[in-house]
Amino acid sequence: MEPALDELARFTTIDLTTIGRTTGLLRRIEIWWFRVDGRFIITGTPGFRDWYANVLANPAVVIHVDGRALPATVRPVRDPGVRLRVFTHPDTNWYTTQASLDDLVATSPMVEVRFDD
Repeated sequence: MEPALDELARFTTIDLTTIGRTTGLLRRIEIWWFRVDGRFIITGTPGFRDWYANVLANPAVVIHVDGRALPATVRPVRDPGVRLRVFTHPDTNWYTTQASLDDLVATSPMVEVRFDD
Protein backbone atom coordinates (compact mmCIF):
# COMPACT_ATOMS: atom_id res chain seq x y z
CA MET A 1 0.00 0.00 0.00
CA GLU A 2 1.27 3.47 -0.82
CA PRO A 3 2.46 5.58 2.14
CA ALA A 4 -0.21 8.21 1.43
CA LEU A 5 -2.91 5.56 1.86
CA ASP A 6 -1.27 4.36 5.06
CA GLU A 7 -1.64 7.90 6.36
CA LEU A 8 -5.31 7.97 5.38
CA ALA A 9 -5.94 4.90 7.51
CA ARG A 10 -5.47 7.11 10.60
CA PHE A 11 -8.84 8.72 9.84
CA THR A 12 -11.98 6.79 10.75
CA THR A 13 -14.51 9.38 9.63
CA ILE A 14 -14.78 10.27 5.96
CA ASP A 15 -17.32 11.74 3.60
CA LEU A 16 -18.56 9.42 0.88
CA THR A 17 -20.03 10.78 -2.34
CA THR A 18 -22.19 8.37 -4.28
CA ILE A 19 -24.41 8.77 -7.33
CA GLY A 20 -28.10 8.49 -6.53
CA ARG A 21 -29.46 5.31 -8.04
CA THR A 22 -32.72 6.89 -9.21
CA THR A 23 -31.89 10.59 -9.48
CA GLY A 24 -28.34 10.44 -10.77
CA LEU A 25 -27.51 13.27 -8.37
CA LEU A 26 -24.42 13.29 -6.19
CA ARG A 27 -25.12 12.28 -2.59
CA ARG A 28 -22.58 12.99 0.13
CA ILE A 29 -22.69 11.54 3.63
CA GLU A 30 -20.38 11.33 6.59
CA ILE A 31 -19.52 7.73 7.37
CA TRP A 32 -16.89 5.60 9.06
CA TRP A 33 -14.38 3.41 7.32
CA PHE A 34 -11.87 0.97 8.65
CA ARG A 35 -8.67 -0.60 7.46
CA VAL A 36 -8.76 -4.33 8.04
CA ASP A 37 -5.99 -6.55 6.71
CA GLY A 38 -4.86 -3.79 4.36
CA ARG A 39 -8.35 -3.22 2.93
CA PHE A 40 -10.41 -0.07 3.37
CA ILE A 41 -13.90 -1.19 4.38
CA ILE A 42 -17.15 0.76 4.76
CA THR A 43 -19.87 -1.08 6.64
CA GLY A 44 -22.75 -0.58 9.02
CA THR A 45 -25.40 -2.38 10.98
CA PRO A 46 -28.03 -4.52 9.27
CA GLY A 47 -30.78 -2.71 7.41
CA PHE A 48 -31.41 -0.72 4.28
CA ARG A 49 -28.93 2.08 3.60
CA ASP A 50 -29.26 4.54 0.72
CA TRP A 51 -25.50 4.79 0.31
CA TYR A 52 -25.29 1.02 -0.15
CA ALA A 53 -28.15 0.89 -2.65
CA ASN A 54 -26.45 3.72 -4.55
CA VAL A 55 -23.09 1.96 -4.79
CA LEU A 56 -24.70 -1.29 -5.84
CA ALA A 57 -26.19 0.62 -8.77
CA ASN A 58 -23.02 2.61 -9.48
CA PRO A 59 -19.78 1.64 -7.73
CA ALA A 60 -17.94 4.87 -8.66
CA VAL A 61 -17.52 7.02 -5.53
CA VAL A 62 -15.42 9.83 -4.16
CA ILE A 63 -13.79 9.48 -0.75
CA HIS A 64 -13.26 12.80 1.01
CA VAL A 65 -10.59 12.48 3.68
CA ASP A 66 -7.84 14.70 5.06
CA GLY A 67 -8.72 17.53 2.68
CA ARG A 68 -8.50 15.24 -0.35
CA ALA A 69 -11.16 14.08 -2.79
CA LEU A 70 -10.10 10.65 -3.99
CA PRO A 71 -11.94 8.88 -6.80
CA ALA A 72 -12.52 5.25 -6.00
CA THR A 73 -14.54 2.21 -6.89
CA VAL A 74 -16.25 0.04 -4.31
CA ARG A 75 -17.24 -3.55 -4.46
CA PRO A 76 -19.59 -5.41 -2.16
CA VAL A 77 -17.91 -7.77 0.28
CA ARG A 78 -19.93 -10.97 0.18
CA ASP A 79 -17.42 -13.57 1.37
CA PRO A 80 -18.63 -14.68 4.84
CA GLY A 81 -15.06 -15.28 6.03
CA VAL A 82 -13.96 -11.76 5.14
CA ARG A 83 -17.13 -10.31 6.65
CA LEU A 84 -16.51 -12.24 9.88
CA ARG A 85 -12.92 -11.00 9.97
CA VAL A 86 -14.11 -7.40 9.60
CA PHE A 87 -16.63 -7.65 12.43
CA THR A 88 -14.20 -9.39 14.79
CA HIS A 89 -11.33 -6.97 14.11
CA PRO A 90 -10.40 -4.86 17.18
CA ASP A 91 -11.35 -1.63 15.36
CA THR A 92 -14.84 -2.84 14.44
CA ASN A 93 -15.87 -5.46 17.00
CA TRP A 94 -17.97 -2.84 18.84
CA TYR A 95 -20.57 -3.43 16.12
CA THR A 96 -21.50 -6.58 18.05
CA THR A 97 -23.05 -4.31 20.68
CA GLN A 98 -25.48 -3.14 17.97
CA ALA A 99 -26.47 -6.50 16.46
CA SER A 100 -25.56 -10.15 16.78
CA LEU A 101 -22.40 -11.27 15.03
CA ASP A 102 -24.45 -13.69 12.92
CA ASP A 103 -26.75 -10.89 11.73
CA LEU A 104 -23.83 -8.56 11.06
CA VAL A 105 -22.03 -11.14 8.94
CA ALA A 106 -25.19 -12.21 7.10
CA THR A 107 -26.91 -8.90 6.37
CA SER A 108 -24.83 -5.77 7.01
CA PRO A 109 -23.98 -3.52 4.08
CA MET A 110 -20.27 -3.80 3.41
CA VAL A 111 -17.99 -2.61 0.62
CA GLU A 112 -14.28 -2.54 -0.03
CA VAL A 113 -12.84 0.72 -1.34
CA ARG A 114 -10.34 0.54 -4.18
CA PHE A 115 -8.70 3.78 -5.17
CA ASP A 116 -8.55 4.66 -8.84
CA ASP A 117 -5.13 5.35 -10.34
